[in-house]
Amino acid sequence: MDQFKQKFKEEATDLINDLEEALLLLEQNPNDKDIVERVFRAMHSLKGGGAMFGFDHVSEFTHHLETIYDLVREDKFLVSADLLTITLESVDHIKDLLFSDEITKEIENNHSVLITKLSTLATNDVGKAATPIENQDNTASTQKSFYVFFKPNPDVFENGTNPLYLLDELCELGESRIISHSENIPLLDDLKESNSYLYWEVIIVTDQELNAIGDVFLFVEDDCELEITQVAEGNLLADEKVIRYLADIEKESKVVDIQKLEREISKNKENKTEQGSKESTGTDTSVISSIRVASDKIDTLMNLVSELVTTQARLSLFTEQQEDAELDAIGENIQKLSRQLRDNAFSISLIPLQSIITRFQRLVRDLSNGLGKKINFKTEGTETELDKTIIENLTDPILHIIRTSIDHGIEDVQTRINSGKPEEGTILLRSFYSGTNVFIQIIDDGKGLDHEKIRQKAIEKNLISESTQLSKKEVFDLIFMAGFSTAKEVTDVSGRGVGMDVVKRKISAIRGDVEVDSEPGEGTTITIKLPLTLSIIDGLLVRVGVTDFIVPLSAVQKIYAVNKSEIIDNYTHTVVLDEKQTPFHNMREFFTIDKEMPDTVQVLVVTYEEQSVGIVVDYVVGEYQAVIKPLGKHYKDQEFISGATILGDGSVALVLDTNKIIKQSAEEV
Repeated sequence: MDQFKQKFKEEATDLINDLEEALLLLEQNPNDKDIVERVFRAMHSLKGGGAMFGFDHVSEFTHHLETIYDLVREDKFLVSADLLTITLESVDHIKDLLFSDEITKEIENNHSVLITKLSTLATNDVGKAATPIENQDNTASTQKSFYVFFKPNPDVFENGTNPLYLLDELCELGESRIISHSENIPLLDDLKESNSYLYWEVIIVTDQELNAIGDVFLFVEDDCELEITQVAEGNLLADEKVIRYLADIEKESKVVDIQKLEREISKNKENKTEQGSKESTGTDTSVISSIRVASDKIDTLMNLVSELVTTQARLSLFTEQQEDAELDAIGENIQKLSRQLRDNAFSISLIPLQSIITRFQRLVRDLSNGLGKKINFKTEGTETELDKTIIENLTDPILHIIRTSIDHGIEDVQTRINSGKPEEGTILLRSFYSGTNVFIQIIDDGKGLDHEKIRQKAIEKNLISESTQLSKKEVFDLIFMAGFSTAKEVTDVSGRGVGMDVVKRKISAIRGDVEVDSEPGEGTTITIKLPLTLSIIDGLLVRVGVTDFIVPLSAVQKIYAVNKSEIIDNYTHTVVLDEKQTPFHNMREFFTIDKEMPDTVQVLVVTYEEQSVGIVVDYVVGEYQAVIKPLGKHYKDQEFISGATILGDGSVALVLDTNKIIKQSAEEV
C-alpha cells in the first residue's frame, strides 16, 4: 500500500502546483469561468484521491474548499482577495498534511483555524453574489456527450481503489447511461475474490470538458484500460434511436461500436455529427496523452544509450578497418539510429522552466503584500527546457534572487511615485537559448545598486584596500562574497549577510555563471548562464601530438588550415583569418605537449557570447558522438576540460570546455 500512497503524493504534487498556478491566475482574472473550473477540478481530484488512498484529513479539509468554489462556479459567491488569501493558505496546509513526517500540534491548530475561516467565509453574506442568478435556458447548448470505456486491471483492489466509487464520481458530472460487462467472470473454482473482473462502458452527458472526465480516473490511469471520446454535441441520451441501440447492446452483452453509434446520431443531426466525428477521431479523444515515468528509469535509459553510443563508436572503427562498402552502410545506419535514439532519450529528461514558475509567482505575491509593495511579476521564454536535476538545483538560487529584488530592489509605492516611476514595480524572469548556453535573467526596475556604496562596504570589511581600483563588473562581483551585505537592518527577508554567496556557489556547482548589471535608479539585471552540458554530445575529434581531444561541434564556426610558421613564435597570439585578426590558443602550449608540430596545422574558430577564438590543433580526425564522463575529484581544478570520453579503440580523449577557453582569452586582452 505504501507504494500507492507514494504514487498519490506524486500525483497530488502536480495537482497542488496546478491549483496554486490557477489561483494566482484567478487573482488577476476573478471573473474567468475557465480558471474557476480549473481550480474546482484540482480540488475535486485531491479530495477524491485523498479518500481513496487513506489521506482522510486531506480529503476532509479539501471538501471545505470545494464547497465554496462550487458556489463560485454557480455564481453564488464572489472571488475576493480574502477568499484567495485563505485558499492559498489552505494550499500550504494541504502540503503540510501530505508531506510532513508527522502531524504536529501546530499543523492541527492551523487545521482548525483554517476550517473556521472557510466556514465563516462560506456563511458570510459579504462573499455572496449581489444579484440573483438568472435561470439559463441554454444549458443544453453547452452540453456534450462522451463515451467512456473503463476496464480496471484485475489487481486494482490492491492499491485501495474501488472502481464503483469512480463510476459514482463520474456520474456526478452529469446524466449517464452505464453498460456493465461481466463476461470475464470465471467459474466459481477459478474465482479470486481479490480480483476485479468487470468492465464498463458509459455514455455521459455533461457541461464539463474532456479533461474533467479524465480527472476522475487520474489516480488509476496506469492500472486500467481507459478510453474517453467525445461523440456528440448536445444530449445524446435524449435521442430515442440511441437509447434503443444502447439497450440492444446491453441485452446482447456486446461492446458499443462507436462508428455505428455515430451513424445513429447522423440520421437525426447530420451537421452536428460531422463536428462530433472530427472530435472523436482527433488527437484529443483519449485522455491518456502522457505517462508518468520514475526518474531512475530515465537514468537507466540514459546510461544504456550512452553505452550504445560507445559501442557504436567501436563498430565504426571496425568498419573503417574492414574497407567493406556494405558493412560501412550498415554502420552509418546504426550511427544514424543511435543519434536519433540519443536525441529522443534526452528530450524525455528535459522539463520546461514553466514547471517551477508558480513558486516564484507565489513568493512575489506573498512577500510584496507583506512589505506593502506593488509588484508585477512577468515571465518570458519559460518554455525553455532544462534537465530535471538542473531545474531542481536552480529553484533555490532564483528564489533568493527574487526575494532580494523584492526586499532591496523594488521601492515602496511612495518612493516610486516621488522618483517619477509607476507605483507598481516590475520583476521580469526571462529565459532563452544562445549558442551552447541557456540564459536566465531576473530583471527589476527598482533603485539599482550603488556602485560606491558597495565599494565602501568592501573596504569596511577589509575585502579590498582603499587604493584598489575595480571595474564596474568587479565591484558587482563583491556582492557574491560570503558575509557581504549592504542592508542597514536585519529583517525576516534579508540583511544577514547570507545568501548571494550561496547563490553563486550553487550555480557554480552546476557549471554555471552568474553576473550582475545595474544602473542606479533604473534597476538591476542578474543573469545566470548555464552550459547545455548533455552527457552525450556531437563533437569534433582532434589530435595534438598523440593526444586526442573532443571539441563540441556546436561551438565550432569554421576550420582553417594554417602554416605552422604563423603560429610558432607568434607573441601576439593572433592570426589573420579571412582578413581578420583572430586571437588563438595553441593546444600544444596549453597542455605542454612536446611532439613536433606538423607543417600545416588546423585552426578551429569557436564562438561564445559573440566572441571568437582560434584553437590550434595538429589534425582534425572527424565528427564523433562523445559520451562525456566526469574526470573525478583529482582533476576537478582542470577548468578548461569538461570531461573525458572513451574512443572506439579504448583510448581516452579529453573534452575541451571552449567557453572557458574563450573567457580566458578575453581576460588576457
